[in-house]
Amino acid sequence: MWRNILGLAALASPLAIAASAQGPHAIDPAHWPTVAPPHADAALEQRVEALLAAMSIEQKVGQTIQGDIASTTPQDVATYHLGSVLNGGSSSPGGDEYAPASAWLAAADAYYDASMRPQGSLPRIPVMWGSDAVHGHNNIVGATLFPHNIGLGAMRDPALVRRIGAVAAREMRVTGLDWTFAPTLAVARDDRWGRTYESFSEDPALVTSYAGPYVEGLQGRRGAKDWLRGDHVIATAKHFIADGATQDGRDRGDARVDEATLIRLYAPPYRAALNAGVQAVMASFSSWNGIKMHGNGDLLTGVLKRRWGFDGLVVGDWDGHAKVPGCTPTDCPASMAAGLDMYMAPASWKALYASTLAAARSGRLPMARLDDAVRRILRVKLRAGLFEAGRPSSRTLAGRFDLLGSPDHRAVARAAVRESLVMLKNQGVLPLAPSARVLVAGDGANDIGKQSGGWTLTWQGVGTTRERFPHAETIGEGIVAAVRAGGGQATIDAEGRYATRPDAAIVVFGEDPYAEFQGDRADLLFDDPHGSLAIIRRLKAAGIPVVAVFLSGRPLWVNRHLNAADAFVAAWLPGTEGGGVADVLFGKSDFRGRLSFSWPGDAKGEPLNVGDADYRPLFPFGYGLTYRSRVAWRPVSEQSGVDEGGGSPVGVLFQGGRGVRGRLVRIDGANDSPQTVTGMADNGSIAVRPIDRDRQEDAIAATWSGRGRGTVLLAEPRAADWSHDGPLALTIAMRVDAAPSAPVTIEMRCGAGCTGRIDATRAIAGLAGRGWQTLRVPLGCVAGADLRRITAPFALTTTGAMRVALSSIELNPIQGKVQCP
Repeated sequence: MWRNILGLAALASPLAIAASAQGPHAIDPAHWPTVAPPHADAALEQRVEALLAAMSIEQKVGQTIQGDIASTTPQDVATYHLGSVLNGGSSSPGGDEYAPASAWLAAADAYYDASMRPQGSLPRIPVMWGSDAVHGHNNIVGATLFPHNIGLGAMRDPALVRRIGAVAAREMRVTGLDWTFAPTLAVARDDRWGRTYESFSEDPALVTSYAGPYVEGLQGRRGAKDWLRGDHVIATAKHFIADGATQDGRDRGDARVDEATLIRLYAPPYRAALNAGVQAVMASFSSWNGIKMHGNGDLLTGVLKRRWGFDGLVVGDWDGHAKVPGCTPTDCPASMAAGLDMYMAPASWKALYASTLAAARSGRLPMARLDDAVRRILRVKLRAGLFEAGRPSSRTLAGRFDLLGSPDHRAVARAAVRESLVMLKNQGVLPLAPSARVLVAGDGANDIGKQSGGWTLTWQGVGTTRERFPHAETIGEGIVAAVRAGGGQATIDAEGRYATRPDAAIVVFGEDPYAEFQGDRADLLFDDPHGSLAIIRRLKAAGIPVVAVFLSGRPLWVNRHLNAADAFVAAWLPGTEGGGVADVLFGKSDFRGRLSFSWPGDAKGEPLNVGDADYRPLFPFGYGLTYRSRVAWRPVSEQSGVDEGGGSPVGVLFQGGRGVRGRLVRIDGANDSPQTVTGMADNGSIAVRPIDRDRQEDAIAATWSGRGRGTVLLAEPRAADWSHDGPLALTIAMRVDAAPSAPVTIEMRCGAGCTGRIDATRAIAGLAGRGWQTLRVPLGCVAGADLRRITAPFALTTTGAMRVALSSIELNPIQGKVQCP
């Protein structure tokens, strides 16, 4: 039986795997249902073996390494024989997140040309470019962006999902890319998880029904002449396995379930994807019962490769191998021994290449395992026709930039928006008459970035502006167009102001964009940072019928909004085709969407899934009204069941590069109003950018220029009373990369004319060059702070030059003596 990897020791088999003592949760592959046999091609296999025999060991190791384009040049691909590059969530050609599509195609040519450069007698092997095209070709300005998977799940339409995959593949081909890290086949069972919107459903049957069609939309049908070629790209089933089952909904956490549950809930979508011929599987960053998936030989090799016969490649996630016991980002033969075929090593690739080469030469990594990994990579490249395809710019559809956001493609996305909307309440106000006078309000009324969510041009989906979406339509713009065509009048005002009384108001609001662990939550309370409830109530008080359109990546507790509005529509994250929302609100189409996730009755966030023994949702799985439905509204409880900010502030205030529970990171200069940081920001006095500490972009780096006063601050969504919890201290995880050249203060702000300060110059200068350190600041040391009305619990200010990184800020009770810094 294949064992979980905890150490490394060569075995005699051709697929040698390190063995550890049998654990309490070891897998028996015989328990797992089988899948259809893989595609067999004797001639292709002969080509694989001939290539393998002609390769040097350096070339073999290079094929197993994937570097990020932000840290990998075309020359690197040639020098180290790298098998693949990727663009991470925030990397792009030339470092320009908004680079034109032509720049992407030119970069694809450059990497390909480097991989095919003659090097003596060595065979030339084309490089593959992988990309997180997870709701369309979402890194490209002008591309068609579809609803995120949670919305697609609400459609219950596998045929449309197939068409969506096909459109995404076509637009990828326009820019010369070969490989998408999609579809995500997670069965999300805890909606607090920051990646819930990447899951089609909490129900494995629904996820399974989409797996095959999505893969075939991307790759084509296995056995067809255009399989993996022409308009198609290589697909990836991810993240294997049970990434949606982690404890407390923590991204990259631990799924503590038994083998029977793993087989019943989380395996079926992967079997369907394999049956459809998916050519890549991404190992999950998460663990199963304490064993990191990047080191789990039982599952990667014992089940996926041996039992299921998967003969494609297993790729890692972002430095995921580094979390295997005994491994680092730059040294991890144990992960390949467990069954990983290609390391995703964004910036660590060069040192990882060297250590993997040394391990192969010494026998720490058995040559048979290395050869098997390379064999799988070559097989996928040959099946995809990369050896014959030529330069990316010469391939099918390459350079057809008119296809990005083309009318035909947008029509597919608009249909998906229409089908994904779920109506939870309607007290006779919908459908609206297009001849009416309509007000469109709310912070989401005219914001493409907000309606598209994470993985939209940037990793977190933040910092974008309207002009970055030339072929898109906001929800507000779609409503204006529909009303204009119907002879009515429509205006957009985020605050809900109007000069002429409207016949009806549509308030569009919801979650701000996020991705991965930065979206993890402690509960399901909708924080309402932009005051949407107040807008709804004010309009209702004026006697105006209100339709609430809620944008979110998961069901959230919004009972007060539900009670206040006349109609309530869950629109999820619909992408670039906001006109699809108008189609349904004005009766051009009926509502078809049904909940693919159970809607919670309170905000506690405890897992709530159809089939649970104590299943009491507010709205059950499968719920969704149509215009034919007649359901009287009974007001729902407005007690959330969680602390909503009036209680103790103790806990995490800032983590993962952003504020927690509605808090905002801002920068301020001497003559500027505070600027909210959503990615990179620079006001001349101070520049802020996301950086990696332990995980991708889980910290921020701030550089003070010395040109006037500059401040990084953490702002509360509303004034908070911190006076009731006894002695407290701020605990700040920071790294001082350049000592301050002028005095530095740490401040707490408490409204107009109220600021507490402490001179932190000596403390911060003393941390310079010492790596990540912890600085504790007792609140009692911050002279002048009024703890009854805190508006900014942390502000770091200097007029000089300084470089500091911040990864977390917590508020903790003081135990024992703590000195003022």
